[in-house]
Amino acid sequence: MILKSNSYLLVILLFLLNSCGIYSFTGAAIEGKTINIHFIENNARTVAPSLSSVFTEKLRQRILSQSSLAQVNSDNTDYDLSGEITAYDVSVAAISGTETSAKNRLTITVGITFVNKLSEKGGFTQNFTRFADFSSSQNIQTVETQLINTISDQLADDIFNRAFVNW
Repeated sequence: MILKSNSYLLVILLFLLNSCGIYSFTGAAIEGKTINIHFIENNARTVAPSLSSVFTEKLRQRILSQSSLAQVNSDNTDYDLSGEITAYDVSVAAISGTETSAKNRLTITVGITFVNKLSEKGGFTQNFTRFADFSSSQNIQTVETQLINTISDQLADDIFNRAFVNW
C-alpha cells in the first residue's frame, strides 16, 4: 500500500513540475526563448591568440546547454550578452624558501554586459575574474591551453549564475 501511495505522489509531483511555466533543475529561472551572445573580444594588454574564441565558445555552450534558449544573431532577442576580455596577467602566486617563485598564477578578467529585455531590472554590467596557479618550473606556453580552458569554464559558470540564477 505504501508503494502505491508513493507512486501516486511521484505522478502528482511530475505533473506539477510539467505544468509549471518556469522551472529548472539548475536553479535558473529563464523566461525568455532567445539570446544573442556576442563574440567576446580580447582587449587585454597581453593577448593570447586562442582566448577570445575559446572563452566565447565556452560561454555559449554553458548558457545553451543549461537552458532552452536559442542563440540568435539579432538585436531582437529576449537577452543580449556582450563584453570584452580586459585582463590576461601572469604573476607570482607563491614564493619558496629560497625567495624564488614556487607557483605562478594566470588571471583572466572579463567585463560583461547582460541585458534582460523581459525584466524591469534590465540586467547588469560586471567584471568577472578567475585565476589558476601553475608550477614555476612550467613555461606558460606549455600550460596555457589547459589554463585558458579551466578559467573559461569557471568564468562561464559565474556569468551564467549571475545572469540566470542570480547568485
